[in-house]
Amino acid sequence: MTAPRRLLLVNGPNLNLLGTREPEVYGTQTLADVESLTRATAAEAGFDVRAVQSNHEGVLIDAIHGARTDCAGIVINPGGLTHTSVVLRDALSGVALPVAEVHISDVRAREEFRHFSYVADVAMVHVIGEGVAGYATATRRLLQVITGRADG
Repeated sequence: MTAPRRLLLVNGPNLNLLGTREPEVYGTQTLADVESLTRATAAEAGFDVRAVQSNHEGVLIDAIHGARTDCAGIVINPGGLTHTSVVLRDALSGVALPVAEVHISDVRAREEFRHFSYVADVAMVHVIGEGVAGYATATRRLLQVITGRADG
């Protein structure tokens, strides 16, 4: 059986507001820009991308569960769920796919509550504070892990 050549791109709560929400923190690029950049980056390695964004935790968990059968890995920006959601972390762990965690802002330089990530221990790749360009970095690093060109 051939391994799937698809990634799941997951964007959590409030990321639908990219481009208008706190542009001094998150920039002016939109969610559509994020999805386009991630698709173009994955295409460089012959992969396609299925993208999901939701403000509802269960929708994200269902998408992660669905990736188990037709995706090779997951690029995720959990948004605020990073710091609060054990069930999102458990979903990522449960599907046993390689995960790249990405954050547009440097969460370590922000409020104290943003310093902890429930996703960190299940992600093989971490890209923090590179702006929207971090999605390309995370995608490339994850694809290196998936294709055996890197350890994570």
